[in-house]
Amino acid sequence: MKGEVKMKSKMKWVGLVGLVLSAFSIFIHFLLARFTQMGVADYESSVTIFSWRPIFEKPYFPTNSPSYRRLWGPVKPLESLYPDSNPRGYYADADSQTNGFIFVRIQGGFYEIRNSICDVVVVSRLLNATLAMPEILSTTSSKGISSQFKSFAYLYNEEQFVLSLAKDVKVVRTLPKNLKGARRKKEIPVFKVPNSASPFYYLHHVLPILKKHSVVELVISDGGCLQAILPPDFEEYQRLRCRVSFHALQFRQEVQELSAKILQRLRAPGHPFIAFDPGMTRESLAYHGCAELFQDVHTELIQHKRSWMIKRGIVKGKLSVNSAEARLNGSCPLMPEEIGILLRAYGYSRDAVIYVSGGEVFGGQRTLIPLHAMFENVVDRTSLSIPWELIRLYGQEINLVNTPHGPPPFVEEVTKLATWKNAGPRPRPLPPPPARPKSYNIEGWWGWVAESDNEPDSTIMELRTNAHKLLWEAIDYMICVEADVFIPGFDRDGKGHPNFASLVMGHRLYQSAASKTFRPYRKEAAKLVDEIRDNMYRANHTWLKSVRRHLRKTLLDGIIEASNNSKPLSFLSHPVPECSCWRRDPFEVSKNSSSPSTSQAWTALGSAHRCPAWMDTGTFSELKDKENEEEVDEDNSVSGLFFGQSVGNHEVDGEVNNTKEDNQFEDQEELEGGER
Repeated sequence: MKGEVKMKSKMKWVGLVGLVLSAFSIFIHFLLARFTQMGVADYESSVTIFSWRPIFEKPYFPTNSPSYRRLWGPVKPLESLYPDSNPRGYYADADSQTNGFIFVRIQGGFYEIRNSICDVVVVSRLLNATLAMPEILSTTSSKGISSQFKSFAYLYNEEQFVLSLAKDVKVVRTLPKNLKGARRKKEIPVFKVPNSASPFYYLHHVLPILKKHSVVELVISDGGCLQAILPPDFEEYQRLRCRVSFHALQFRQEVQELSAKILQRLRAPGHPFIAFDPGMTRESLAYHGCAELFQDVHTELIQHKRSWMIKRGIVKGKLSVNSAEARLNGSCPLMPEEIGILLRAYGYSRDAVIYVSGGEVFGGQRTLIPLHAMFENVVDRTSLSIPWELIRLYGQEINLVNTPHGPPPFVEEVTKLATWKNAGPRPRPLPPPPARPKSYNIEGWWGWVAESDNEPDSTIMELRTNAHKLLWEAIDYMICVEADVFIPGFDRDGKGHPNFASLVMGHRLYQSAASKTFRPYRKEAAKLVDEIRDNMYRANHTWLKSVRRHLRKTLLDGIIEASNNSKPLSFLSHPVPECSCWRRDPFEVSKNSSSPSTSQAWTALGSAHRCPAWMDTGTFSELKDKENEEEVDEDNSVSGLFFGQSVGNHEVDGEVNNTKEDNQFEDQEELEGGER
């Protein structure tokens, strides 16, 4: 009996200790939730580090195997191209005595802001002017944004910007007090600068006014205030653009830290990853007439936006466009499904990691469902970060009351209101209830499209979200630049100019030219996809080789196309040869190359400038050995089916019966052409 009493006493003490520990644990959880300024529900959702858990079905190829090099390895002909944006001739330091101050207001999104800042720095150097820190209207006009970050500092590091350009341009954080007052009174001259203005415009129109008033204000709205291709005498100004974009414009510390964490989580499994930018915004789809690629109300929304653009002269054309023809002509973006088909056909396995970038994907997650069906590991920044990390990124913001979204008032209510207003003398009918404010939800579009040519004014929360998009795209930008492989779905914006993807491809070409960057020709890619769409589960070997040849071709020929089409619109989309140098003479190597596309690419890159001596590390023999490498292995990464089939308890990809000779031919073709 005594033993039983002692046992019960011990059990009571154990239970009591357990209750105390549980209460203490709950108390600590509440403290943590309050400390991170989130609710209990938010804290519980952040217990997991991030929601993505990679699924890998196959052992990975050795990094020295031909299959690995074909999928993830560098582009050999570009391995000797290195970044070099330093001045090459006489280049004086910034003059302490300037002609006056330039104040800049920039309107637009991520691409417009970054491109315009590079242009205004060059304009300041050209006019020997002091540049006041540019003002980004997308942030200052948004309500409820944290006061911790002001305008330029909301996105970029001000201190880094000023210090990096100390020898190029004199930069001040703000205008002097007397000029500030004159600006508030609207007493300083303002120029609404045309897009792609020439140096002649600034030297003959802006400079005399600057000298007279000691200050001018520039308003930039189209993503650039200086023409992309400058005369040969202005080549040093092109290199200044590169120093601004790729060195001076560093994101603020919080953005860089979160981007580094996401990159670390992407690379944690030890596998390389692909970055994919859809480029599908409502504006770009409307501008290029791609409404019929979608269904239901999405088509109507695109047409409504296109009508709005036509009335304002942005689009010159008809409202109704045959989207099927536009797609086959390469005017429309490649859909995520089509990008998935091309990647699977090239040989990327079902478990390849794909990072989807972009501040907006029109159509929402529904458009990404086919891509998720083809690849297990499709992620974005939301699945690789947690709420408190984003809250730290935004800073201390004012809490706004969300007005519940609802449908517009019924037609009967509108009719009653009109009848009441137009009624004669009393007795008058009772007035209807007050009309609810017109509002809509981004994913569940309400009926405002059919009611007015003008879209509803943005709510305060929408203004804040637009500002947050700049931070989201900054994170995506850093990840896309560092990705092992990058592929864009579209490289044009809502005005036909280069977009976010163009900036990424230009930065990758400057920073690591040999990294794999596919630039699919949309016209040819659309035809290839249509050939297999009705028989996707049984792709024949000839079609697979056509897709592979097409994508390999774009690694070099895409650079030629960017030089001809993108560079005249945006220098940062193709900053070579002005901002690059060769470790070896490209024309000597091109003579030894059997691939015509390689020779054409070197001609398009076209710089015989040799890198400085300090960049030579004695690795020419290693590069030459790689070029003469003739190791050929059977490619087992080819999958003929784009969706897995269940076989017993395992899910495997169907395989095409490729012969060893065919695989050897493909690998040898890549070795000879240097497209690996």
